[in-house]
Parts: sequence; structure tokens; C-alpha cells
Amino acid sequence: MIERWNRDQVLALAPDASSQKAAQGVSSPGTWSAAGVTAEAVWGECKGSGSKPYRACVDLTEPAYRCTCPSRKFPCKHALGLLLLWSADGVPEAAEPADWVAEWLEQRRARAARPAPARAERGGAAPDPGRAAQREQRVAAGLEELERWLTDQLRQGLAGARRHDQWDGLVKRLVDAQAPGVAGTVSRLGAVLAADDWPARLLGEYSLLHLLITAYRRSAAPGGADGAAAGGTDGGADGAAAAGALGAELRQTVRGRIGFPVSQQDVLAGETVRDRWDVLGRRDEEQDRLTTRRVWLRGRTTGRAALVLSFAPAGQALDASLVTGTTLDADLAFYPGSAPLRALVAARHDTAAPQEGPPGSTLEQALAEVAAALAGDPWLDSWPLVLDRVAPVRGGGGWMLGGPDGALPLHPSAAAPWRLLAVSGGHPLTVAAEWTPDGLLPLAAWDDEGLVIL
Repeated sequence: MIERWNRDQVLALAPDASSQKAAQGVSSPGTWSAAGVTAEAVWGECKGSGSKPYRACVDLTEPAYRCTCPSRKFPCKHALGLLLLWSADGVPEAAEPADWVAEWLEQRRARAARPAPARAERGGAAPDPGRAAQREQRVAAGLEELERWLTDQLRQGLAGARRHDQWDGLVKRLVDAQAPGVAGTVSRLGAVLAADDWPARLLGEYSLLHLLITAYRRSAAPGGADGAAAGGTDGGADGAAAAGALGAELRQTVRGRIGFPVSQQDVLAGETVRDRWDVLGRRDEEQDRLTTRRVWLRGRTTGRAALVLSFAPAGQALDASLVTGTTLDADLAFYPGSAPLRALVAARHDTAAPQEGPPGSTLEQALAEVAAALAGDPWLDSWPLVLDRVAPVRGGGGWMLGGPDGALPLHPSAAAPWRLLAVSGGHPLTVAAEWTPDGLLPLAAWDDEGLVIL
């Protein structure tokens, strides 16, 4: 029988706070009937407003969810309530799943065993060289305009940076130039103005944008694989030499930061890394009515960090198959780059099981890891860390995570970390956190009693 998830893990699966509250309202034993659990699944029938109860079940091996209720939220309150009941040891063990559950599980296995259709069968067409060259020209022109704009900013000074509307037109033109990655970076510049040292931070952001422009110019050699001029001064043999000197991996990073896509099919066709991956935590962010879910993982054997992204329009379901605090035996396929981080789950080999706590590192080791990642990708803005024997402490500039070899500041948005303080009680913990240039964002912690999601 699979080890039960705890209450924190279940509630972390909820798509929003209202779903968490609603799930707790349907998690009592009297609400459920015909419930059972095996190593594969947990299921039950929940009383609803209609004459027939809602049938809910969860495939614990992924996990995946099914419910007959009309809710568009995923997982719905009934699936979450069932999991809460299971986490409290309120679901009896069964020798085999109910017939309707077995049928659903069998359908899932059949779909998983079905080979993926070839690219041609899906109707995918080969890339059009002419269209690719046209995009390169648009991107180059958009980056040239951005470079002129940066020069003007430095010539005129930063006093005018307080006007947020000055970036709006530039963002739209970069989107039109098919450089969405750069457009997103420029659109977020306004957030820097909230910091006390905003002039220094803004200059740092401008410098990174200039570095990206220069790197793209050197990577797009005329007549090369991209088939278009970069619009810069590097041309002919000099341009080709510059592109070669940049390196294939760094070139992929630069193009990814600008917004050139890499298809999932191409990523899955590359090499994979098998490991037991600890799911450290997740964070949901909404921008322009699109919700992005960031799930952080770390390999137990390889020590590699990984980020699995999923996207959905605001209010619609996101991927909820990676449960914080579990360990997943799986193959991950990484997107190409000089500091590979983003990945896809290519194959699962076993049920995701709750973990005792991932191995941690000292603050010195963590900083060395971040430094190595930044050396490969100077535009990196987040990285997962697992810190051993740390506790929240009050520093001169705010709250920090302190250990035997120093302390690292928490992100200003973390404010006073009351939950982390309560769990720690002044004693050291293992803490998973997301590193950012502005400080650490705590994700989860492990004490003597187990996992606490932050």
C-alpha cells in the first residue's frame, strides 16, 4: 500500500483557496460511501445535491483525477475531499478497485501504451526556411530598436523611468517583432521601481538586456542555420567565428531568452536523465490572464535541478500530477541550453512516493551552485535550492535563512515567515527554497515530524 500523503500535500493540489475550503467541507467520513483504496487508486461516492452521489477517484500513481460532478476546477473539491479523508486514514483498504474505477484505470493504461503519432501523421509541416528567415529579420530589427532605446535611457538619465507608460509601446513593438521573451522582460521592468535601490537595479536590468542583444547578434551568423542576418556589425567570416565562439549551448540559451520556441517533440526526442526526483514545491503566477505553474525538482543521485512548467488560461485547470513532497522515479528530458533547467517528464517508472526529506547542502555549496548556473546563463532569475540545517533569523535588512556558515536573505514578498518560524521553533530544518536575485522564496521544510509546505 502506498504511504499516505499528509494534509499539506493534499491542500497544495487545490487550484485556489476556495477549493481548499470546499474540500474540507466534504472530507468527513459521513459524506462518503463505497470508498476504498489500493496501491493504485483511491475512490468513493460523495453525497451531492442530486439523487445520485458523485463518483470521485484518484489514480495515485501519477496522480490523475476523475469525478462525475460538473465542476470545471481540477482537481475538484470532491477529489480533494476524498484525498483529505484518505490522508486522515479514513478510507478502508480494498483487495481490488471497484468496477468503474478499474475500467477508468484500464483506459488510462491503454492510452499510455499507445505510441505517439509521428510528426507527419499529426499534420505537422517541416519548418519553412523563408518564414524562419523573415522572423530572424524581425527579431533583429526589434532588438536594434531596443538597443537604441537603451542608449536613449542612459543619455537622458533614469528620472523618466518612473513613467510606466514609456515601456508599453516598446513591449508591443517587441511582440510584433516576434521577440516575446524580451518583451516579457521589458514589461516587468516596472516592478523594479518598488525597491529602495531601484536606480541600481534598473541599470542592472538594462545591462542584461544589452548583453542579450549582443549575444544574439553574435549567435546569428549570416547564411548560417538561421539563414538571416542579425542586423549587427558582425558579418561574413567574422560573424561565423563569433557565432561559433558563442557555443551551441549558450546560443540555445540566448534564443530561448529572446523567445524562439523549442517544440516538446524535439525535447522528448533528445537524451533523457533517469533519477529519483524529489518534488520540492511549486508556485503559480498569473499574468495577462495566463497562469503559469512552476514545479521544482531535484535528482537524488545526479543532484540536478529541474523545472517543469505548465500553462493554462486564468480559471482553467493546470497540471496537478506532481505532488510536493513525493519522490518520482522518472526520465526527464531537458530543454537545450548552457544551464539546462526546464524539463519535461518523459516517462514514469514507479508510483510517486512520499519522501523522508531530500538531501540538503550548506549555504556555501548552494551559492557555488547558483554561481555556476549564472555563469552558464547570466539571465537566470530563479533556481531551486535545498538547504540543510538552516532556520529563519532576523537580520539587519529583514528576515534571512541562517545556518552554520552564514545566512541568505528571504525575498521581500515573504514578509515575516510565520509558518516557517512556527515549524522551526528556533531549531534547524531542511528547507527547499527558490533562489531569486531578490532573495529566497521558501517552498517546503522538513522537520522531525515530516513535510510542511510553505
